[in-house]
Amino acid sequence: MTASTIEVLFTAFLAMAPISELRGAIPYGLAHDIPPLALYALCVLANVVPVPFIVCFTRTVLLWMKKRGGKLKKAADWLSDRAMKKSALYRKYEQLGLFILVAVPLPGTGAWTGALVAALMGLRIRQSLPVIAAGVAAAGAVVMLVCTGVIHLAGI
Repeated sequence: MTASTIEVLFTAFLAMAPISELRGAIPYGLAHDIPPLALYALCVLANVVPVPFIVCFTRTVLLWMKKRGGKLKKAADWLSDRAMKKSALYRKYEQLGLFILVAVPLPGTGAWTGALVAALMGLRIRQSLPVIAAGVAAAGAVVMLVCTGVIHLAGI
């Protein structure tokens, strides 16, 4: 049986979303019978779609949130602090650090975090997008290999 259009679109949405990204979209897509190669391509592309917007508009949105005050300011401060903690890896290794930040498929890493760090570090899209896209592709490969049983993390 093949996946329906709704399941494919929902999988793409999961890959674009900041919490699930492709780490949640790939298992969902596999569970809904999307062919693995098509699923991998869909999830990588969908996960990269928000990156240019995040890199371009993050600083403007955070400044607006800080000016509004209250809960918006607290949320903006929290996001900025979180990104600055993650940026230590970038500061130490530059492009390789950004790649590693995105490529390691753990909570708190991924395209959204990488784009946030890139934006707050003042990187341009042409500098950050290829590195983030490569990190997403690597993370997608790891998640796909784990989910299909090629890599056994538990040693079973």
